[in-house]
Amino acid sequence: MINFFNKRIFVIFIFPLFLGGITVFSFQPFNFFFINFFSLTTLFFLIVYVKKKSKSIYRKKPFFKNLFILGTSYGFGFFLLNIHWILYSLTFDDVYIFLIPFSLILIPLFLSLFFSIPILLVGNFCEKNLYSILLISISFAFSDFLRNFVLGGFPWNLWVYSFSWSVESLQILSVIGLFSLNLLAITIFFIPSLFFFKLKTNYLIICFFIFLVFGNYFYGSYKINSEIQHTNLEKVNFKIVSAGINLNEFKDEKDVVLKLIKYSEPDKKKKTIFIWPEGVFLNENFKSRKDIKDLFEQNFSDNHLIIFGANTSKSSPQKKIYYNSMLLVDKNLNYISKYDKRKLVPFGEFLPFEDLFKSFGLKKISFGYNSFSKGNNKPVVDLKSYPMNINFLSLICYEIIFPNYVNKFSNFNFIINISEDAWFGESIGPHQHFAKAILRSIESGVYTIRSANKGVSAFISSNGKILKSLQPDEIGNIELRIPIQNKSNKQSKKDLIFLLLLITYIFTIFVLLKIKNK
Repeated sequence: MINFFNKRIFVIFIFPLFLGGITVFSFQPFNFFFINFFSLTTLFFLIVYVKKKSKSIYRKKPFFKNLFILGTSYGFGFFLLNIHWILYSLTFDDVYIFLIPFSLILIPLFLSLFFSIPILLVGNFCEKNLYSILLISISFAFSDFLRNFVLGGFPWNLWVYSFSWSVESLQILSVIGLFSLNLLAITIFFIPSLFFFKLKTNYLIICFFIFLVFGNYFYGSYKINSEIQHTNLEKVNFKIVSAGINLNEFKDEKDVVLKLIKYSEPDKKKKTIFIWPEGVFLNENFKSRKDIKDLFEQNFSDNHLIIFGANTSKSSPQKKIYYNSMLLVDKNLNYISKYDKRKLVPFGEFLPFEDLFKSFGLKKISFGYNSFSKGNNKPVVDLKSYPMNINFLSLICYEIIFPNYVNKFSNFNFIINISEDAWFGESIGPHQHFAKAILRSIESGVYTIRSANKGVSAFISSNGKILKSLQPDEIGNIELRIPIQNKSNKQSKKDLIFLLLLITYIFTIFVLLKIKNK
């Protein structure tokens, strides 16, 4: 047995795969964040071990190849377990079932490069000392930063999301931003390695980081408890509606509207903005249906506005263009505003190399054969006439996972996020998706109002607290009067802080190396 654990196949294939896979339990809905201390600390020692063995036992195998395989194995385990819910979206249409094995292998394999490349670049410099921990923390954090942008970006389950259960620990987000806090979180997860180094200063360093963790927690707790109550601010009444509609039911649009109206329980005398989920109407010509217009006119009043998702289109000289849109309408189904989704899901909402894939009979996973087009209108909607002068940031589905989408816009009072989480099935996907909305509220400093069919619908305060919620299996509505707050922070400032933190780490590494050489 001991000989097996020392074998190369176990050290750089099997064990890293396991270490990456167990990180899934650190995120929503499990929240066993302490697993990351074991996972990353053990990964660090594996890197040092492989570096040492590559100069002796593994000499017949290229050193850098060993590091690359180690990183790939860890990354594959990480992404395989964390995003395995993707396969559920491929089960709703027979044309995509054959791609399930590819989604479980190729997507995690590609994303594993965000681990294998950093380990390949810095693994040769890793030793049992503090500067090596700082070095690998920088490489992982910068890799996560790049993951936000490369090929459209997919910043899913960054390490900092394992603290989504503790809003006190996340309050610093509004000051330093997601990627800076992610860098600090990675470093903290690596810090237990110091217990095994034979250096006199290690315990001082460990005490410093323990002080940093508790200091940050107490800062967040103080910030939440000392928050000014917005008793003097004007408030808007919102009602989030979840009807628990199965995907195959959306083909009967009248039945969908009947269900949503039933669970909306509209009071014609009460000023209310209703939030329905994404993709309520699949047919872009729904406005021309008299039966649907009648339902709106009969059940809503001039005191009401309704926000929901729908497929829309416009004609161009070349072809008809389709959008995944968020609509704000009145009781007569007249458009007050329209936002077209800007961040589209590859294969889910559009086909890359569409002509090529269509020749094989493939289409986008969501309903309809034609791909959606990327919207170009501003996501901040100004609503000046009713019920008062407010504006909100529109985010459809997984646009909520991108911090830059929240932070690069200003002058909005709320975030409204609508989603269709039935594509995730009864998996961990809806819970992981919802965790991203918590961090967006804290970063922006405004309330997030989220309606997700078969997902977590909730009112999230500006400090990330879940005020009211409906779980994926719950049907009904939740209602809340929300104060009108103004968002003032800027992404450019937070990017600068992340850059300065990287420079600080690099400067510290050089100082430590100079001390070591002396």
